[in-house]
Formats: sequence, structure tokens, C-alpha cells
Amino acid sequence: MSIRDELQSTIDTLVQPGKGLLAADESGGTIAKRFKTIGVESTEENRRAWRSLLLSTAGLGEFVSGVILYEETLGQCADDGTPLPELAARHGIVPGIKVDAGKIALAHAPGDEVTEGLDGLAKRLDGYKKQGARFAKWRAVYNVSDMLPSRLAIETNAASLARYAAICQEAGIVPIVEPEVLMDGGHSIERCAEVTEAVLHEVFDALHRHAVTLEHMLLKPSMVVAGKEHARQAPAAEIAAQTVCVLGRTVPAAVAGIFFLSGGQTPEEATANLDAINRTGRRPWPLSFSYGRALQEPPLKAWKGQAANLGAAQQALIKRARLNGAASIGRYDAAQEALAA
Repeated sequence: MSIRDELQSTIDTLVQPGKGLLAADESGGTIAKRFKTIGVESTEENRRAWRSLLLSTAGLGEFVSGVILYEETLGQCADDGTPLPELAARHGIVPGIKVDAGKIALAHAPGDEVTEGLDGLAKRLDGYKKQGARFAKWRAVYNVSDMLPSRLAIETNAASLARYAAICQEAGIVPIVEPEVLMDGGHSIERCAEVTEAVLHEVFDALHRHAVTLEHMLLKPSMVVAGKEHARQAPAAEIAAQTVCVLGRTVPAAVAGIFFLSGGQTPEEATANLDAINRTGRRPWPLSFSYGRALQEPPLKAWKGQAANLGAAQQALIKRARLNGAASIGRYDAAQEALAA
């Protein structure tokens, strides 16, 4: 199979109506914070048990087409010895891998950050592919204020995202490009829209310069929302209208799919906003979800680190996956009614 055919095969499997992605790629620090909320220590065994629980959930593949894994998880196995990437694949879920090395302060740009991890990426991708990964993810973050992000931050992160995407495609790995405009702060929804538009314009300009094939990549943007500290939080319909407007101005129709991050929204908010987005007109791309906490928070609370709670945790996960799958085709209300019946 040619690299082009390989990429297209992965895209076809990932982009399916009514399905989205599970982001289970939390770094060591992030998953430790999540575990702390339920009183569980972040040991390698506890992380393995948790991610095994997620990937062994019966029926998950009906609503989730791909899972983004952390490097550690690629080498871990389920209780029966099955490698976790293979366990995902058995459920019809494509394994993927987070490849960036996290963010640092951007020199000469106070308040801005840039993502590291390009050094040795091609070699690492070769190893990840042998472990079963078929797609990858790279996250860039943009802090928002009246002055942030700077032009330097917008341009630097766009160049890194584009170079990462080009390296992935050369390796036969589908790149997910994730420019996250952060919800932290007191900015308005209008300021978020302004920043998101500038960021996405620059990202796609850089992708063009690096000859990235748009049909063989996925975009993972943040929704256009006000900062968490802003006095006015917009309703779902307004978030949807602003988000679709910005995407329409910046994202070429050739892009294979858009999978939103939840970015600090509650599970219920993330689902309702995705549903509203899919009820808004003029959209040439599939619009779905790539959620971490918005999918994992309810099952994590049900699990509490205890093997006896595995069934309850998996039920909580499948419920959120089902509701988000419905929201990705604008049928959230019908799904809620069916679950309540």
C-alpha cells in the first residue's frame, strides 16, 4: 500500500458519521491531577488499569473511531496481556499517539508559549507506527488577553504545527493539528473569535507552505467561547454561530474533518455546544469531537480506582460517548430522550 493509500485508509476509518475521538493522552502531570480528584495515586499500574478500562469498554467503537494515547500507553498491556493499542483496534478503534513534548515560554514574548518536540520526530514516528499508531496529535496553545497572543506566537506555533504535520504525512501517519485558544481569562467571546480567526489563518498558510495534504489531516480546534472569568457566558446557539463563522472564514473545504477539543467545558456543555454547531448551516466538513475530560470525567468519578467499579465506570463512558456521537450529527435531544426512556 502506498503512503497516500495508507493515509486515506486511516482518514476513512477515523471520519465516520456519528463517531469521534477519545483523547486519553494526558501527560504524567495532568493525569496525576485527575487521579487526585478521586483519591488515587498516579502509579504506572493505576494508569494502565484506567486506560485498559477505557479501551476494553464494550460497544465503545460504535461511537469512537480513534483514541489518542500517551507514549507510555503504547507499550502497556491489558490484564490478559493484550497490548493496549491492539485492544483498541479489536474494538474498531484506531490507535493514535500524542507526539509533542509540551509547552514552554516563548522567548521575547512575555505571556506566550510555544510547543516543543520536533527534534527526532521522524524517528519516533517510525517506532510508534511499529507499535500500532496510525495517527498523531500535536497541540499548540494560545493565551488570550487584550495583547495576547503576539504575532510572534501565532507565527511560531503555526510553523511548528505545519512542520509536524508534514513529517507525519511523510511517515504515513495522519496528523491531527491542534491549535487551542485557551478559555483561561476574562476575554469576551468576540475576542476569542478574533484570536481564533488569526490563529487559523496563520496555521493554514503554514500548512500550505509545508505542502501538507489537507485531505489527509484533521483539525482539532477549540470552540469560540468567552473566557471562564468573563461576566457573560454565551448560550450554545451563539457559540455555534461564532464557531462556524470563524471556521468558514479560515478552514479550506478540503480538510478531511474537524474534531473539537472540549477545553475545560463540562461534559454537558461540550456535548450541547457540539450539537448546536452541527445544527448550524454552511459547513463543508464533518464536525465531531476529540474529548478528553469531557468523556473521561464521569467514568473516572464512577471508578474511584476500584476494580469493583469497572462496570459502572464503563457504563458512564459509553453514555457520554453515545451522547457525543449523537451530537456530532445534531441529534443530541433524541439521544437524551432514548436514554431517559
